[in-house]
Amino acid sequence: MRRVLALSREAGTPGASEARDMVAVHLESLGYQVERQRFSFAPSSLSGFPVFGAGLGGLALLLVPLLTAPGVPPWAALLLLAGGLGALVALSMGIGLGWLSLGAPTREDANLVARRGEAPVTRWIVAHLDTKAQAQSMAGRLVAVWVIAAATAGLVALVLVRLRAPVPLPLAGASAGLSIVAGALAGRGRLRGRSQGARDNGTGVAGALAAAERSTDPATGILITGAEEFGLVGARVFAAAGRDALRDAVVVNLDTIDQEGQLALVSHDARGSALARLEAPRLAAVGLDVRLRRLPAGILTDSLPFARAGVPAVTIGRLTWRTLRTIHTPRDTPDQLSLDTAERVGRALVLN
Repeated sequence: MRRVLALSREAGTPGASEARDMVAVHLESLGYQVERQRFSFAPSSLSGFPVFGAGLGGLALLLVPLLTAPGVPPWAALLLLAGGLGALVALSMGIGLGWLSLGAPTREDANLVARRGEAPVTRWIVAHLDTKAQAQSMAGRLVAVWVIAAATAGLVALVLVRLRAPVPLPLAGASAGLSIVAGALAGRGRLRGRSQGARDNGTGVAGALAAAERSTDPATGILITGAEEFGLVGARVFAAAGRDALRDAVVVNLDTIDQEGQLALVSHDARGSALARLEAPRLAAVGLDVRLRRLPAGILTDSLPFARAGVPAVTIGRLTWRTLRTIHTPRDTPDQLSLDTAERVGRALVLN
């Protein structure tokens, strides 16, 4: 893990490839058969959120005269907002899912799929290997999401008011200003610099490898995904291509298990909640209180594509607001970081 954490592992770079090879060799030394599931992805997928933010700011400015001018038909603002938001959602989703590359070259990355023997895997322990550094931390991204939600709600409210009467100019201007601020915050989601990703997600990889070292059960597989930071690409690829491998299986994803904070078992739906209730007693061996909760808005994890494919899936994490202010930045280094909690979580997940 010291060697892995010394590398910046942004997906599609030599650092990510070197770290993946080290992890593969280690898993093979433990007796696993390791397959590399290769795929390509568009790094411009990270531009989806900034594009939505910039478009929202521009849309708000266009709405000001339609909201305030008494001679404009009341429905004009509603029509512009509905059409504009629909177009922005379609455009940003197309970019975020890699359907629109914005002219940028694609990159190559891979998942590591590790099994013991040929028996069907009914339990996948998952962790993503890649890292990223942005102009904003995860905490900053959450703030941007909340501000965008508030700005969008404000525009919707003013459009509904305009159906009855013109909106005062200061109120419309304040709403437009908030939308511009939201767009500026979203724009900070661009890549900048390199990160060792010690917490996100070196800790998750450490937990998955601790589980791999202890497990002798051929029904337990280890999945180390790539390009998670670019829209959960590796998990989406495995979920789409590995439906047979996921039949009657569950997924336990490890993502950011810091040395401080409350241990959380995060689910996405009723199937995941039921799995979380089964996993919680096993984590008692870690010696920490476990909180069961749904995934907060603004955070994406590799368990999500599996849940959408109908597979019971949860994510285990441990973090604080200080952790959120560190991850996705060059400050996410292994300095003064203990992997003890991550390793104990990994060992607690082993069934044999």
